Amino acid sequence: MPPAPEHTHHIKIRSTQLEMNPGPANGRQGEDVEGKLRAAEEQLQQLEQQREALERQKREVETLNVRKREFISAQAELTDKMSATVTRIDREVIDMRQEIEELEQCRSCLAAHLNKLEKINPDAWTRDNMGTSVERAMAVAEHADDEFSQAADYFSRTRSANIFNGAKARRILSGDFGRQFRSGLAFNLPILVLGGIALIVYLVK
Repeated sequence: MPPAPEHTHHIKIRSTQLEMNPGPANGRQGEDVEGKLRAAEEQLQQLEQQREALERQKREVETLNVRKREFISAQAELTDKMSATVTRIDREVIDMRQEIEELEQCRSCLAAHLNKLEKINPDAWTRDNMGTSVERAMAVAEHADDEFSQAADYFSRTRSANIFNGAKARRILSGDFGRQFRSGLAFNLPILVLGGIALIVYLVK
């Protein structure tokens, strides 16, 4: 069979129809682009603000970590220093309490000796009891002097050394010489008194 005949249709298009229409559709498309740009700029600003906030937080954390390390170092140093000081204070308090107790005992002892010495009245001695009175008085004085010397020597090695004003151990009368002197005084005192009276009577005449 012979092929069917081809029919050609010619479409007439005006040149004006090929041009883009700058109508409302293009206006909306431009506004969408500007809106997206503004949104993107706002998002960028927000991201920048977030970045700055994160940077500030990072700096704050670093500063706090530095201060934390400084505190830990100061804590360790102060703990060691104060612990050692508290221990020394405790020992010092114990020593001071012990020394106070010893001072109280010393005071009681010396006060008792002082009371005994103050009660001795040599003017009340008679010729009959002179020897015995002198012996007893010197025994009291020697005992008091011995106690005082021991106390001064002991406390000279403590913080209370100035209480005794640097007093050294010293005996008023001790040893054989003291006993011989007292014995001789007691034996010869009546003779000396009688001789003194005789001398006075002689001078008066």
